[in-house]
Amino acid sequence: MSALSLAVRDSSTMLRRNLLHARRYPSLTLNLLLTPVMLLLLFVYIFGDAMSAGLGDGGADRSAYIAYIVPGLLLMTIGSTTIGTAVSVSNDMTEGIIARFRTMAIHRGSVLIGHVIGSVLQSIASVILVGAVGVAIGFRSTDATALEWIAALGLLTLFALALTWIAVGMGLISPNAEAASNNAMPLILLPLLSSAFVPVDGMPGWFQPIAEYQPFTPAIETLRGLLLGTEIGHDGWLAVAWCLGLAVLGYFWSAAKFNQDPK
Repeated sequence: MSALSLAVRDSSTMLRRNLLHARRYPSLTLNLLLTPVMLLLLFVYIFGDAMSAGLGDGGADRSAYIAYIVPGLLLMTIGSTTIGTAVSVSNDMTEGIIARFRTMAIHRGSVLIGHVIGSVLQSIASVILVGAVGVAIGFRSTDATALEWIAALGLLTLFALALTWIAVGMGLISPNAEAASNNAMPLILLPLLSSAFVPVDGMPGWFQPIAEYQPFTPAIETLRGLLLGTEIGHDGWLAVAWCLGLAVLGYFWSAAKFNQDPK
């Protein structure tokens, strides 16, 4: 078999291993998934009327705020799901299974590739579930074309890939699962500091650069433009640039940490 065939075979095996772990121990994924779902229900049904009044000319109803908040929570869902990846990678590194894999005749990178592909698949599945909750409470995307839906799915997948590689790196540098979860916490906190819940223009002037110059805000605005027909402008290119930059950074960081000789 060629080197590429071996890499594909071993990566597929590691992917099945990670999906089996997720199926047998779903509590971590479910707990992380509950965060965006609870925020969605909280902001729509508790704060929805008050938050809706701040959109547009102040006369918006709750449905307008549902449309505004769902794209941000879809991306927040990805950040929540990838925390489980950091924990899973940390567990593998500390429980000795990686040391066992190093002695076997398998493709060295297949362990990380299995984690990454498995996490991306779980992220997209989680996004679909949160999106279904959004539709159930009134979210509608009536103006999006088939091409825009495909572009939205592509953006979500690319964003999941980028955050997953960052989460893998965080898991590799963490001494235990608790530390991995804490190190990956910015992946949930950053959406709270973005345009996910309120427009950037409505924030205090000193805080606006924090919300604007980070990966979540351009991705959220791009997703809103694709699903709701709002103006995307330069946010589309910024979102893709952030995704590619984080994916490359996370890949090389993770590869370098994984290939270090164990101490």
